[in-house]
Amino acid sequence: MDSVYIPHILKATNRTIGWEFKDFLPGLETLTPVRGKLRVVHRGNFLEVSAQAEGIVTLTCDRCLCQYNQRLVVDTQEPIWLDEAAESKDLPLEREISAEDLQESLSPTGYFYPEDWLYQQFCLELPAQQLCSEDCQGILEPEDAAETQPAIDARWSALASLKNQLDR
Repeated sequence: MDSVYIPHILKATNRTIGWEFKDFLPGLETLTPVRGKLRVVHRGNFLEVSAQAEGIVTLTCDRCLCQYNQRLVVDTQEPIWLDEAAESKDLPLEREISAEDLQESLSPTGYFYPEDWLYQQFCLELPAQQLCSEDCQGILEPEDAAETQPAIDARWSALASLKNQLDR
């Protein structure tokens, strides 16, 4: 998916550009190609971007460190405001930011990058806590490991003997 010059969206049929895709996204390692639909509608002072897509990623469990496959599904819609000041290079070092400024915005004469936007949506779908299952026990030690004496590195034997002398 190539970048789109935002004024060209105005000239498209119904001010809408759409893609159907089945491809790997740069930066997102998936087992299968990401497949789905993406649509951008120019609404005058904002772009309405919507997507339905899915892919399968391999994650590592935070508890047991085993790898497992996770299906990621993106079904979202986002307004992206068109603002002349969005790509301004002359920003002050400090400025007051209102809640409205915390939304995504692009220059009305700039470009929209569908692959980047889709990559960000998939990153938002990644689980914060990656668990292979709800009842994952974590890394389990073998039962006989508790009964045996832990092996001491020979380089630490002098320190261990000094500790034994101090304990007496």
